[in-house]
Amino acid sequence: MTSKIILTERPVPSSAPVPVHEKNEAFIIPAIDIIDGKCVRLTRGDYSLKKVYNEDPLEVALQFEQAGLRRLHLVDLDGAREGAVKNWKVLEKIAGKTKLLIDFSGGISDIKSVDISFNSGASWAAIGSIAVKDAVEFTGWLLAYGPEKFMIGADVKNEQIAIRGWTETVELSVFDLIGQYKTKGVQQFFCTDVNRDGLLEGPAIALYKKIMNQYPSVNLIASGGISNLKDLEELREAGCYGAIVGKAIYENRISLKELTKFL
Repeated sequence: MTSKIILTERPVPSSAPVPVHEKNEAFIIPAIDIIDGKCVRLTRGDYSLKKVYNEDPLEVALQFEQAGLRRLHLVDLDGAREGAVKNWKVLEKIAGKTKLLIDFSGGISDIKSVDISFNSGASWAAIGSIAVKDAVEFTGWLLAYGPEKFMIGADVKNEQIAIRGWTETVELSVFDLIGQYKTKGVQQFFCTDVNRDGLLEGPAIALYKKIMNQYPSVNLIASGGISNLKDLEELREAGCYGAIVGKAIYENRISLKELTKFL
C-alpha cells in the first residue's frame, strides 16, 4: 500500500545544539530512492521490504529545495537490480525543475549509461558495482570525464563491499576500495552500512571514524541508520563531509526545518 509522504514540519527543540564545525552547505544530502518511478525506501537493501512514500518524486524534491537543501542523492533501484539505468526520466524531471545538485546511481554499467546520467542532469555519477567488477572500464570513464564527476559508492556488509543493489558481497574491503580510487583522483565516497540501512538504529560511527583515520583527506559521505539530530552531530564530529538522510525524513523522525541547522 502506498503511504504518500508530504514532509511536515515540527518545532525545532530549543535545546538542539548547533554544529560547531566549519560550515558546509552540502553536509545534508536527502535521498530519493526510485522503483517504478515512485519514491520508496527499502530496509537493509531488501527489495521485498519496499515501502512507497510518494507517487511523484519531483514533489518530494521540490520540498527539499524549498527547505534550503542544495543536494540530492537519487537512486535508481530498478537500475541497480537489473544492471542498466531505468529511471533516467525521473532524474531528467527533477534536474529540469529544481536547482538541486544531484548525484545519480543505479545501473550505470557502461559509457552509454554514463552519458545518459549526465545528459539527464546529474552533477555526479555515483558508481558502485562497475568500480568493483571492472576497474579498467571505470578508469576509462575517469579519464574521459574527469574524476571530479564521479562518486564511489562503498556499500558494506561487515566492512566488505556489497554490489548489485546490495545483493552480492565480494572479497574487497571498503578500505581497499577507497585507497584504490583515491589514487586515481576520486575525492567523494559515500559509505552505506547495509546492515543498518532503513532501520533508524544509528549510523556506523565506528566504521566512519576508522575510514577517516586511514584517509583523512577524502570527502566521506555517511549513509544508513540515521534517525535523529544527534546522529548527524556525531557524524560531523567523526569528520564526515556529508550525510545522506532518507527514512528519518520520510518517517518524520527529523524535520526539514531541523535539517536547516546544518546548512
